[in-house]
Amino acid sequence: MERALAEMQRLVELIGPNVYLQALVLAIAFILIGKIADWILSRAIGRLARKSKTDVDDRLVDLIHQPVFMSFVLLGLGLAAQRISLPDGPAFVTLGALKTIAIVIWYNMLRQLTDVLAQTARRNRSNKLVQTGMLALIQNVAKVVLAALVVYFVFLAWDINVTAWVASAGIVGLALSFAARDTLSNLFAGVSIIVDAPYKNGDYIILESGDRGVVTHIGLRSTRLLTRDDIEITIPNGIIGNSTIINEAGGPSEKHRIRMPVGVAYGSDMDHVIETLEKTAADHGEICTDPAPRVRFRAFGDSSLDFELLCWIDRPVDRGRLRHELGVAVYKAFMASGIVIPFPQRDLHVRTLPDGSPGQTG
Repeated sequence: MERALAEMQRLVELIGPNVYLQALVLAIAFILIGKIADWILSRAIGRLARKSKTDVDDRLVDLIHQPVFMSFVLLGLGLAAQRISLPDGPAFVTLGALKTIAIVIWYNMLRQLTDVLAQTARRNRSNKLVQTGMLALIQNVAKVVLAALVVYFVFLAWDINVTAWVASAGIVGLALSFAARDTLSNLFAGVSIIVDAPYKNGDYIILESGDRGVVTHIGLRSTRLLTRDDIEITIPNGIIGNSTIINEAGGPSEKHRIRMPVGVAYGSDMDHVIETLEKTAADHGEICTDPAPRVRFRAFGDSSLDFELLCWIDRPVDRGRLRHELGVAVYKAFMASGIVIPFPQRDLHVRTLPDGSPGQTG
């Protein structure tokens, strides 16, 4: 590149000794070169764009026109300014301004490209980043990084000592990290939650602390739960990140299984009990039919034959209400079918001593 520029400047000298004319020719030449480079690059990317199924490369062609063309124009103006041999002060200001304009133009293009990529990812419904809400975070981080790079290169364009600024920023950052230790812990935990996605908005979760409810908001600093008492709880992500989370709406299906232990008297017809329980659950409008309700015999209890009714519901948050309604329905069905629900009982045996006085009981 340097050899090409040197050769071009040598050719410009053939025009004559007038440096202003040489500068003008240099500027016009680079405008033409910019047009040609823009045309060649656009055609090359355009061919690739026609072969792809997405519109990202089409948008890239539209975005790259101005930066490519203006880069050559600004380069030509910089060489023209050097050709005129301006004094040190004006030359420094002119070159610094041209470099700054070039940096801003490329920054604007990259920022728009970030938005295009984000919009394309959002249209892809199978994208995990979209489902977890991570895409917005990545987009914002990318913009912050681009802005930081712009500041860095602008400093270099104006010959500002970046090392001192970086050292100062490091000291300030260290002080802030100590002062905002808990806040940073919550932020990092929030990023971890968004990436790992142990739960999402609308899930019913139970925390190790005993707090439970429907997730209404997942932020970088905290997560909000709405309890069944219509009370919203705000929990710092640092606490959630270090605790065990039970997501009752997780897994391949959001259906939740409820268990209802039932005891019947010894001597009851077990087949009739199982049939009554399954029919009672199946007749309830909010109990899932797929999977179908089922009954399992669990144990020979002290006072009863112990069964367990297993059925599925669509929403874990309805568990308490449906257990109540199902319990009432089971009791009524047992009463109508003559199935006895025993109460705890114990047989007492009284032994009589030889002299006729009461002895121990057992």
